[in-house]
Amino acid sequence: MNDENQKQFEVLMWGYFPGLTTQRSPLTSPESVLFPAAELGGDSWKDVCGGGCGFGMALSESGKVVTWGSADDQGQSYLTSGKHGETPETYPLPTTDPVVKAAAGWAHCVSVTDKREVYTWGWKECVPSGNIFRSWTSKKNCEDGTSTNKSSTITEQADEIMKRRKIVTQQESEISIDETLSMPPCLVNLDPGVNITSVAAGGRHTLALSVTSPANAIPPPCDVGQVWGWGYGGEGQLGLGSRIKTVASPHLIPCIDPSSNGGDHSAIVNQERVGEGAEPHKSIGNYIKGIACGGRHSAVVTDAGVLLAFGWGQHGQCGQGNTDDILRPTCVSSLAGTRIEAVAAGLWHTICICADGRVHAFGGNQFGQLGVGTNSEQCQIVPRLLDASVLESKKAKIASAGARHSAILTEDGEIFCWGWNKYGQLGLGDNIDRNIPSQVPISDYKPKNVACGWWHTLSLCETILSK
Repeated sequence: MNDENQKQFEVLMWGYFPGLTTQRSPLTSPESVLFPAAELGGDSWKDVCGGGCGFGMALSESGKVVTWGSADDQGQSYLTSGKHGETPETYPLPTTDPVVKAAAGWAHCVSVTDKREVYTWGWKECVPSGNIFRSWTSKKNCEDGTSTNKSSTITEQADEIMKRRKIVTQQESEISIDETLSMPPCLVNLDPGVNITSVAAGGRHTLALSVTSPANAIPPPCDVGQVWGWGYGGEGQLGLGSRIKTVASPHLIPCIDPSSNGGDHSAIVNQERVGEGAEPHKSIGNYIKGIACGGRHSAVVTDAGVLLAFGWGQHGQCGQGNTDDILRPTCVSSLAGTRIEAVAAGLWHTICICADGRVHAFGGNQFGQLGVGTNSEQCQIVPRLLDASVLESKKAKIASAGARHSAILTEDGEIFCWGWNKYGQLGLGDNIDRNIPSQVPISDYKPKNVACGWWHTLSLCETILSK
């Protein structure tokens, strides 16, 4: 038998899951998530996707979205997670295609199928006008099997649904205010030929990364590592050069100058923002390879290892040496000459991993979420290297950020967390904030991924089998 088939995986969780216990006690140490075997017999865990405010989200090997942890007074988060509290259950999407990637913001979720289609649901302004597959009130019928046919699926435009919800009839009187502010799953309409491979969800906005194809492909691909965005853009987090409040359909974000298509790819978006004394990048790259959404800002990484940031800048989370809002994707100039491999964004901060495995952080540090050894109301407006002794011989390979905490997974399979710890989201057995990286004690498992929710953390782990 292949070694891969012998591997067993678990999902570990710690932090804020109010629906798990009647006392709502936070989980201050890693605990296993119960796999929904009754629903998914013969299936297993595949990956973790973080989750939103008060709920976790993970994927099964067969491509099902599994949610849990929310409480019935959590409003939109409770709806968005499928009203799954103590028991993890599959979220009923209107497709049988396996989900390969997923992400969650405060109270909205987005997923990508193996056919590169995108479905999103939750907070109304985060869901673009498109094909709505069922209302919240019809969802129970779908789950009971009385309306499982695609032909009988409710398909309506989002604005029509919202208009009807304004008319309160006797039948609709039980619909809560939260239900009128939330939207059921929607198939996101993208331009023909656009194939999405990855998604990121922020406070109230979403980014999607298109497929990366060879630049010399014949015929030329329609999209080569491009970024699409929608939702709330009031601080520039959609990178469109304006403070447009709501972008109701996916828009292409100009991260790399389109005039360089098929030729010179050296243009830097918003190059005039490059700081004085910093040497501008000679090449920004050919395409975008990584995306991240913070509370109200965004960050992307190009194939050349260039980091671009845009959106809300009040805490310096765009790394521009100031606290201005950045309305277009802009090079983080102080990292010129440093190849960035991955980026993660929190509510007020940003962290990134260099090619050599070192970690830089910038933005708000009120709870020590930057990991630089201080807690301060003073913002870190340019990237700062984490030089904690515990990371001296470590190489980070995965980074994730919650609202006010951070996590990394190292190449040797260790997880380090730091920042706000009110709900035990650092997994250290207490509720004490940390301003330097601290290793999460995990025994009998080897972590393979780490993903932060708003106030919690998840890890996909391989079970260490005794010989």
